Amino acid sequence: MKKVDPVVVKETKYILSWVLILSALLQSIFLIIGEWDYTVLLGNLLSGVVAVLNFLLMGITIQNAVVKDESDAKNTIKASNLYRNMLLLIVMIIGVMLPYFNTWTVIIPLFFTRFAIIFRPLFDKK
Repeated sequence: MKKVDPVVVKETKYILSWVLILSALLQSIFLIIGEWDYTVLLGNLLSGVVAVLNFLLMGITIQNAVVKDESDAKNTIKASNLYRNMLLLIVMIIGVMLPYFNTWTVIIPLFFTRFAIIFRPLFDKK
């Protein structure tokens, strides 16, 4: 197995920090509105971990694809995208179906990586 590129690790840590910040904000909102219980925390943990894992897997796929020829790289990225989206869908279905997870806190954290990417230019030093 190849070593994970330092850039992939750095960007995944950036995504992780945003997921943690936004998860804390989400937990706070549920506390403020008086709807917090253990299912809110479990749903947030489930989706937060999967969101970061999804980003890491995407980074590793791209890292591996850049050393392949164009056709193989395209197929690798397409397959990865399909499997990662299936993972997100399965996690969402499990989180919504089981009573141990709050539905909103299963769905919302899956979008936290999008917010992190949107805000990236504001914090990029280059």
